[in-house]
Amino acid sequence: MAQQIAILKQRARQAGIPVIYVNDNFGRWRSNFQAYVDHCLNEDVRGRVLAEQLKPDEDDYFVLKPKHSGFFSTTLDILLDYLQVETVILTGIAGNICVLFTANDAYMRDFHLVVPSDCVASNTEQDNQHALDEMRTVLKADTRPSGELDCEALKRDATRGRS
Repeated sequence: MAQQIAILKQRARQAGIPVIYVNDNFGRWRSNFQAYVDHCLNEDVRGRVLAEQLKPDEDDYFVLKPKHSGFFSTTLDILLDYLQVETVILTGIAGNICVLFTANDAYMRDFHLVVPSDCVASNTEQDNQHALDEMRTVLKADTRPSGELDCEALKRDATRGRS
């Protein structure tokens, strides 16, 4: 999953699609995003391999969240409005919790959803498949594998209708 996300991130950047990292604050209200990245890259933690593959670039955006959804009590709405986003591509862990809750909140805000099936993971494959099925059927998400996505077309379609 991490390798597929890294490849998709590079394709998105080449198409001019902004990248936003949305991560838990783990109840540390005075924390900062760079401190989490440093912790994951420089200490002996289970997610170190993932952090190395998915290390943010300097010009990526970030939002720290206190609960499951990236929208709940965060600045994500304001950032997406500022970036004039109409389509949200969601990836990450856990597909059946954080990704699903964020997708639900994005859907309720009328964003077009893309959740590449090979770019999300859950504790079990069954949980992951169930979450993808729910996002596809209930939230109208495009769940094609990331290799089938045309980032240039997504960017082009998202900017149609803007003056």
